[in-house]
Amino acid sequence: MRRYEVPRLAFINKLDRMGADPWKVLNQARSKLRHHSAAVQVPIGLEENFQGLIDLVQLKAYYFHGSSGEKVVAEEIPADMDVIVAEKRRELIEMVSEVDDKLAEAFLNDDPISSVDLEEAVCRATIARKFVPVFMGSAFKNKGVQPLLDGVLSYLPCPIEVSNYALDQTKNEEKVMLPGTPDGPLVALAFKLEEGRFGQLTYLRVYEGVIRKGDFIVNINTGKKIKVPRLVRMHSDEMEDIQEAHAGQIVAVFGVDCASGDTFTNGSVKYTMTSMSVPEPVMSLAVQPVSKDSGGQFSKALNRFQREDPTFRVGLDAESGQTIISGMGELHLDIYVERIRREYKVDAIVGKPRVNFRETITQHAEFDYLHKKQSGGQGQYGRVCGYVEPLPPGSPIKFEFENMIVGQAVPSNFIPAIEKGFKEAANSGSLIGHPVENIRIVLTDGASHAVDSSELAFKLAAIYAFRQCYSAARPVILEPIMLVELKVPTEFQGTVAGDINKRKGVIVGNDQDGDDSIITANVSETCFLLKGSA
Repeated sequence: MRRYEVPRLAFINKLDRMGADPWKVLNQARSKLRHHSAAVQVPIGLEENFQGLIDLVQLKAYYFHGSSGEKVVAEEIPADMDVIVAEKRRELIEMVSEVDDKLAEAFLNDDPISSVDLEEAVCRATIARKFVPVFMGSAFKNKGVQPLLDGVLSYLPCPIEVSNYALDQTKNEEKVMLPGTPDGPLVALAFKLEEGRFGQLTYLRVYEGVIRKGDFIVNINTGKKIKVPRLVRMHSDEMEDIQEAHAGQIVAVFGVDCASGDTFTNGSVKYTMTSMSVPEPVMSLAVQPVSKDSGGQFSKALNRFQREDPTFRVGLDAESGQTIISGMGELHLDIYVERIRREYKVDAIVGKPRVNFRETITQHAEFDYLHKKQSGGQGQYGRVCGYVEPLPPGSPIKFEFENMIVGQAVPSNFIPAIEKGFKEAANSGSLIGHPVENIRIVLTDGASHAVDSSELAFKLAAIYAFRQCYSAARPVILEPIMLVELKVPTEFQGTVAGDINKRKGVIVGNDQDGDDSIITANVSETCFLLKGSA
């Protein structure tokens, strides 16, 4: 919200739950999120005694009757709450006065501050992004939701009070201000996708111009021209068919193939809205369908989720062959796995991504292998002699093959087949079956047969020769070491540093960024995948 300069309200939920303490939450918002905020409401009772709210601006008490709190009744403030209401209202006025000159002047002169004056001051400070009004309630029981929506109208800006900018693709992404009028060219942003009963439902925010049912619109990101077959206004999960929508409105369209973040225009301009800043994924899981027959539905689900959510990534690990999904946390990925099961009827196996270990050798070892197969017809004959040794530390190449045969003990046309055999054998070491690297193979001698020698015979001789000498070269397992950067609140720095040391990590740097500490460490990928990410 700071990045995109968005004015905001805060809502403290679940006041009917055991242990509810809105004042503690308000102080945390001030200290942790650095919000300049104050409550605009006071609860009447907490936990099981939560009955309603007192509006500190209008000085009215609101009670919510009915099975879902749909009947809002306004009454006078209870006499036993006059003291706390006066205290909290004064705190609200003081906080707003710090960022609004007009209210500050009245406050310092001890002038009476009316409800209208305070409401206007809160609105000015909120739109200027200098203040965050804090509302309260219990959303599940609809207590406090109606005053929150009234607060959206009273304190947040209407579309023409906000400066929105687009990027002109014909002028090297020059910034263009959108006045937000219905008279201009259509500019709309697809910000959310949903699979509805009638296909893909695309939510659009219209920033300028008018969108009409039956109009042709252009997806600037893909260049595709699309007709708007149906235009609806959403009321929760209810749809209302409409003929047109103007700048400032949020609507949904059917039958539009696009991705989240695409910009649509009427074709007269080539504007795109600034793309969202998408953070890098912080967690990955390996997934695969239980049944191979459901692979098509599985791929369809992953493709759709990627279009819907830019923070959800799908990739294929070239080495392990696993499908890896990445996202913003464990719950984020669990929801998508559950949606694959529920919406596409595909059961998926979920696990940690396989660690890409490597194997290498630590000492010189010689090989001398004869591959001979003569059982009627053309046989197979190939002999290879030589040695393997580790490459020097820090070598830029991982595999080196050298032919040092003098003469024609092995015809030169078979040498590429021998190299190919050694490379193939090095793809899977005998310790744990992972690729072998940092190895040098030298061919010093061999033998061939005038009739039975072939490329296949020498390739198989090379594979078996590698396996013969591999154990004598004292192979070891290498595990990947990752450079990890962790950003944590300063008070947790010691705990996180201790956790890294416990995982055999080596801390190489520690910097300060405001109230946060940035710890840089070298950690083995194995420890993090087996024990969970920090």
